[in-house]
Amino acid sequence: MLFFGVTAVSAQWSVGMETGVGFSNFNEVQVPNETGTFFDLAQDFSQDGILLPFRLVPSYTFGDRNHISGLFSILSIDYEGNIPFEIDFAGANFTEDQGLALGFYQFNSYRITYRRDFISSEHWILGLGATAKFRDATIRLSTENTQGRKDDFGFVPLINFYLEYMQESWSFLLEGDGLVSGQGRAFDFFGGFVFKTVDNFGFKVGFRVLDGGADVDDVYNFTRIHFAALGLRFHF
Repeated sequence: MLFFGVTAVSAQWSVGMETGVGFSNFNEVQVPNETGTFFDLAQDFSQDGILLPFRLVPSYTFGDRNHISGLFSILSIDYEGNIPFEIDFAGANFTEDQGLALGFYQFNSYRITYRRDFISSEHWILGLGATAKFRDATIRLSTENTQGRKDDFGFVPLINFYLEYMQESWSFLLEGDGLVSGQGRAFDFFGGFVFKTVDNFGFKVGFRVLDGGADVDDVYNFTRIHFAALGLRFHF
């Protein structure tokens, strides 16, 4: 796990950074939807290397209870393994005799969130808000002579939730974004503890789950990834 440093910006700003180690439970793919072959990158292939995500979250507070924040999140997973069965993916045909295949999954996320705290007391903060999420996703499967690739950039509206129980030197935090629609779902939630080490600075440890995907005409893709998360939190 990694630590990161930041520079103070203003008295009403905070900055959070997070990394950790991730584990992919499933990564189901069918491109195009209906006519492509259904396969699972996480189950039919092996993860190649350690999954190390990175998140940067600047936040601005005004009027005590109002918060505007951004999120810059980078996430990618490499897979490898022999083609387990004939796969039609993104216009490319893969057969078992092609040998070793390399898979790649990218899901970068850029978000803007407004949240209002409806409860803000000595020990409790409870807030709700709205998030505009922009996803930058890529799925790729390739062998020595064949490659299929699907790129997707899109907008997803989400509901933001924030709950924090605070003591003098530590707090329990549950926060995230999520929404379910007829075309898919998106959930990104963290649960864990924040420890205050010095004034305006703390670190957090906990568990994050990223779950979601889309079921539309040109792509079917759903994935779930669990993270052991570690982050830093600065308030100015």
